[in-house]
Amino acid sequence: MRSDTPAALLDRISTVMGRAAAWLTLFMVVVTFIVVVMRYVFDAGLIWLQESVTWMHAVVFMVGAAYTLQHEDHVRVDIFYRTMSDTRRAWVDLIGVAVFLWPICAFLAWASFDYVLASWSRHEASMESGGLPYPLVPLLKTVLLVMPVALALQGAALLLRSIDALRKR
Repeated sequence: MRSDTPAALLDRISTVMGRAAAWLTLFMVVVTFIVVVMRYVFDAGLIWLQESVTWMHAVVFMVGAAYTLQHEDHVRVDIFYRTMSDTRRAWVDLIGVAVFLWPICAFLAWASFDYVLASWSRHEASMESGGLPYPLVPLLKTVLLVMPVALALQGAALLLRSIDALRKR
């Protein structure tokens, strides 16, 4: 695919998010190591540091979802798809994005919006003493809106590639 197409631009967004998720995974491993050493060697701990590992884990999955879709590494039943012609695959991808992916993304964004907004309006912080402070909790909950938007954008790239494949046949 040419690098100046809209699909390529959308792919670059997913690539940046995927790389960020990869670096966050490495950072999460380092923080987990620090938490374990502090706890078992020094008999000390920081609640906010322990909570951050859980939040980073969630962010890795949500931010990495579009990257996973881009590289077709998502879970799907591949029994029929792999034996299909390129034209049939393009149709399956086009219909899958329009009928399944985009409505699910819209629902996730709609269902998450009030939850995220409430977190920001309450200046939410961790309920644990010494836990993550404001604005980290609302910022992390905002990823609930970032994920469906990123997936929808990557779905648009997949849809554009499918249309392009169907036009070329």
